[in-house]
This record gives sequence, C-alpha cells and structure tokens, in this order.
Amino acid sequence: MIAKEELKLTQEWDKTFAKSDKVNHSKVTFVNRYGITLAADLYVPVSAEGKMPAIAVCGPFGAVKEQCSGLYAQTMAERGFVTVAFDPSFTGESGGNVRYMASPDINTEDFMAAVDFLSLHELVDPERIGIIGICGWGGMALNAASLDTRVKATVASTMYDMTRVNAKGYFDAEDSEEARYQKRAAMCAQRLADLRNGEYKLGGGVIDPLPEDAPYFVKDYYDYYKTDRGYHARSLNSNGGWNVIGCESFVNQPILQYTNEIRSAVMVMHGDKAHSFYFGKDAYDNMVKDSKYADNKELLVIEGATHTDLYDGGNKNAIPFDRLADFFNEYLK
Repeated sequence: MIAKEELKLTQEWDKTFAKSDKVNHSKVTFVNRYGITLAADLYVPVSAEGKMPAIAVCGPFGAVKEQCSGLYAQTMAERGFVTVAFDPSFTGESGGNVRYMASPDINTEDFMAAVDFLSLHELVDPERIGIIGICGWGGMALNAASLDTRVKATVASTMYDMTRVNAKGYFDAEDSEEARYQKRAAMCAQRLADLRNGEYKLGGGVIDPLPEDAPYFVKDYYDYYKTDRGYHARSLNSNGGWNVIGCESFVNQPILQYTNEIRSAVMVMHGDKAHSFYFGKDAYDNMVKDSKYADNKELLVIEGATHTDLYDGGNKNAIPFDRLADFFNEYLK
C-alpha cells in the first residue's frame, strides 16, 4: 500500500451549496504518483447497488471542492453516478508542500489519481469512468483525457487553457516574445525575493474592493468568489490567491497538444457571454481538426451564460445537468 499523508479533514458540511438527501456523502483520500495525498468528497446515490458509472470532478482553477466541483459532483450523483470532487495538489485540504503552487503535469496527474481511486472502488465499474473539469480544470481534463485511456467521457465546462492565458495573456493580447521574456524575468526575480524573505509572496485572489471600472469578467468573478454566493475560506480565489510564481511553468508548456488524438467522448460546454468563450471554441476546433475521432465530440453552447453562470447556474439555472447526465449515460454504458 502506498503511504498516505495524514490530512486534517473538516467533517462538518461546509459547502457553498445545500446538502442533498438523495446521496450519501463522505470524505476520502487518495495518492497521486508524486506521493501527494489528495482530499476529496465522495458522493454516492442512496440507491446505489452493483457496479456503477463514476465521474471525477475538479475546478475551477483556484477554487476548492466545497465550491463548484462539489456542486457538480453532488448533482451528478443525484442522477445515478458515483462521483468524487477533489482538491488539487498544494491547495484546499489536499497535501503537498509548498502551498499554492500549480503544475500542468502534477495537476493532470491529480485527475488520473482520481481515476485510480474510482477504478478500485467497490461500487464502481472501472470501464465506465468519466471526468468533469471546470474553468482552468477544463483544460486539465482535456489533457488528462488525451493521456488516460481509462477515461471514457469528458466534459470541459466554461474552460480556460491555463498555459495559453499565461503565455499569451487574456485574449492573446500579450502574445509576443518580448512580453513572455518580461514575464519570465519577473518571475525569476520573484524567486530570489521569496528565498530572501523566507516565504512565497501571494499574487492576490479576486480583487477586493471591486473598482467601479473593473472589466465585466472581473465583476463576474467578484460576484461569485467574494460574496455569499461562492465565498469559501479555503479558496485561493476568494482570498490571497496563488503564489506569484505559482504558475511559472505554464508559460512554456502547452497542455492541449494532442487533444485531436482523444478517442473517447468529449463535450466542451461554454456560455456564449463568457469572456472565456474563445478558449472553449478554440479547444473544440483544435480537438476535431484532422482528427479520426471527431464523431463523439461536441461543442455545447449555453446561450446567455457568462463564465461563472456555469459555476453554479447563476440566477438562471444555466447548467444543463440533465444534458450532462444524458451525455455520460450514453458514453459510460
């Protein structure tokens, strides 16, 4: 048995959404191949019997399992799936030191470790496992699906390509060699400053107080992460954010290189009013371009939905959970 780190897990219900009486909930842990112990919430339908289909959920980037991923997991469990929502390495209740770092490789591995856990669970059919990635974890989910042949169906919801936004800036406005050089130089300088100071400087979560002239997508984030709607004490985005150098390696490491080789089913789901819509559209287009496996790929556009509407439905029930259930039922037969 691979050794686990002893984690201190909160046992009371501290989610940003109400607890369902249609599922049984418990805390679980599992280990990734880097030896990091991940904390997760397991949701099982109260009527569970036999070997069932299962889904691993994570995201958004900088959130915790008590927020959007837990809502997705619990809701999909209500629809007949064994689900697990996990905190990525270095964040939330999961292990890993130092805190508040991100890695394209390790975070993709986090999804694969969740698939490991589900594959070995007594209630799960290991041939019927899917994944859901939200926001920045939508890109991680696509990367995991291109690497992990055990994943039979994937949903990327309101996705970000974190390598693209780090390398090119929002809307690709910083896509130049000079801009990338300046980013690299700044992070290299910050590394030394952190070592001199004996601690890693936080980059800051969602800005608070909110400036009157803030871009609409910043207001969108504020409305979720900084209000009762979605605030959580362990969420990076709700509080101090990632380390300044937390995403350093993303600048040089595109994660969607081989998505057009994904043979399993994929749905990219995005709101057409989301600032991030271009990530989802381009990821879908690149996934099906010159692909022999385009027949089971879908771009589902949610009309009128902003980026965070697909976190929790907003005030318009924007997340089509029944449609997601139909997708997974079709491809996790």
